[in-house]
Amino acid sequence: MDVWSFFWDDERDPEGNVELIAEHDLTISDVEHVLKCPTEEGRSRSSELPAAWGHTPDGRFIIVVYEEVAENTIRVLTAYEVPERKRRKKR
Repeated sequence: MDVWSFFWDDERDPEGNVELIAEHDLTISDVEHVLKCPTEEGRSRSSELPAAWGHTPDGRFIIVVYEEVAENTIRVLTAYEVPERKRRKKR
């Protein structure tokens, strides 16, 4: 994935993407790691938006759903850990 920059909302915004990923026990660093080194890329089944799957530095398997806001710039919409049962279906 050729992404050079990420658009993150203000971390104080209770409805922003930083707060949303924090609710899923993820950090900006976790999400950016997966986006820079995805195991798989495709589209979210529920929204059909672009998505990337991969492992965080601590080993959790997550999905990151995003939108491209400019060439080589993306805005994360959501990210969360993929349950084991869904992981088996994905493979």
